[in-house]
Amino acid sequence: MRSALIVAITFLLTAPIWAYTEQPVTHGGHVTGKVTVKGPTPPPKAFNLITYPEPVFCGRISTGTAWRLVDQFHVAPDGGLQNVVVMLEGVDRGKAFPAASPTIEARDCTLTPPVMAVRNHQNVHIVNMDPILHDIQVYEVAPFESAVMFHRPLRMNPYHSRSDDGDHHHLPGDPLVDTISLTKGRRVFYLECGFHEFMQTWGIAVTNPYYAVTDAQGRFTISDVPEGVYTLIAWHPGMGGILDVKAVVLADDTLHVRFEFENAMDRRMAHTTMVDHPHFGIGTLDTFGERINIQPTHQVQTP
Repeated sequence: MRSALIVAITFLLTAPIWAYTEQPVTHGGHVTGKVTVKGPTPPPKAFNLITYPEPVFCGRISTGTAWRLVDQFHVAPDGGLQNVVVMLEGVDRGKAFPAASPTIEARDCTLTPPVMAVRNHQNVHIVNMDPILHDIQVYEVAPFESAVMFHRPLRMNPYHSRSDDGDHHHLPGDPLVDTISLTKGRRVFYLECGFHEFMQTWGIAVTNPYYAVTDAQGRFTISDVPEGVYTLIAWHPGMGGILDVKAVVLADDTLHVRFEFENAMDRRMAHTTMVDHPHFGIGTLDTFGERINIQPTHQVQTP
């Protein structure tokens, strides 16, 4: 068993498209390790629910003072960073891709998973589990530009009524199915709800099935890798770049790798910073003569 420690960031968000052939793997190696982040992490973004549609239902997850928080950095006590995509580049043959298409769920005005990996030109299923309408907007992202990939309404499914703001059983409707089609060598995409800006998912295109997403402790494992020399990449949407290292994978061996990110990016703007505002405070929840009662019945968020 061997190990490597990586601490330098490079800014390579594009890569050549590799042809990939699925075939059985015998005596494959394994890559396992941990991703950590060094230094302070930014506070979560904050969105005032009074400024968005369906504040009562979406407020089931909130602070209790009409704010919805989105925390991009889930960090363990020892610095382990969750939701990092770790992937091998340069593998041109090996195990099969997962048979099922990836699925994104809109549930309690949250998109899950928050970070994902997909193949370019692969279908994704987006399922509305809420009794309200959402609006799916997907953008392909590059350092100095972005472009609309697709924009579709995610209609309220017929199993729910609009009055279902209390106990909600999340019955799925028919999924919206669309295709991730990245252009100009872009690898990163971003999905959000056009009605509820705090509903967000980030993704990256992979060229082979040798990838993993780190768990709550920042750990990952990539198995059944054909023997060879590859590039191992770690990407997180809040870090503004990637970490990479040459990975020499030997048959029936395990390579241990430790990545360490530094200087997480604070992407908050004025409207996503939780500050008191006289026009959108908890005391101004009367709209058209009707009292709006926003209660965090599902989850109380703590700034």
